[in-house]
Amino acid sequence: MPGGGTAGAPGAASALGVAGTTSADLAQFAQTYNQIRVNNCMPPIAFANIRYDSCMEQRLFWMAEDPSEDPLSAWGHVGSQRSDGVPSTGCDGNLAGGSSNSGATVAQKWWDSGSHRSSLYKPGTSVAGACLLFAMPHGGVPNEPYSFTRSAARWASC
Repeated sequence: MPGGGTAGAPGAASALGVAGTTSADLAQFAQTYNQIRVNNCMPPIAFANIRYDSCMEQRLFWMAEDPSEDPLSAWGHVGSQRSDGVPSTGCDGNLAGGSSNSGATVAQKWWDSGSHRSSLYKPGTSVAGACLLFAMPHGGVPNEPYSFTRSAARWASC
C-alpha cells in the first residue's frame, strides 16, 4: 500500500454542537478502504488522495440537526427535507450511519453493499488522478449520542 498519511480533518462542530469529522476518522477510513482494495486485487489510492470533505460534512450536519427524534428522518439525497421543512444543503455522497461506527466500519459497510461497492470502490477503474472524499460527524440533536455517526464518501478528480 502507499506510504504517507491523510491530510487530516478539522474536528469542527456544527452550529448546534454536532461533533465533526476527526483526523482519526479519516485515517481509519483510508487504512481500511485501501486494505479492502488490496485484498480484492485492486490498486490502493494514495493516502494523500483520501481527503476530508467539508461540503459533505455540511450535508451530514444538516441531517444530524434535524429536530426529529427519528435519526433516519432527514436521511436523504439532493432534494430531501428535514422534519422542520429545511431543504438539504451541502454535497451528496454515498451514505452510511449507525451506532458505534468508525471510519473502518463504514469502509466495510460500503464494500458489503453491492451498489456502494460499485460507486465507491469502482472495481476495474484506474485510480490515477482520483481522490476519495470523506466526512463523518458524530451525534446529533435532539438526543443522539456521540457514538451515532453519519458518514459520506464520494470520488472526485484531484
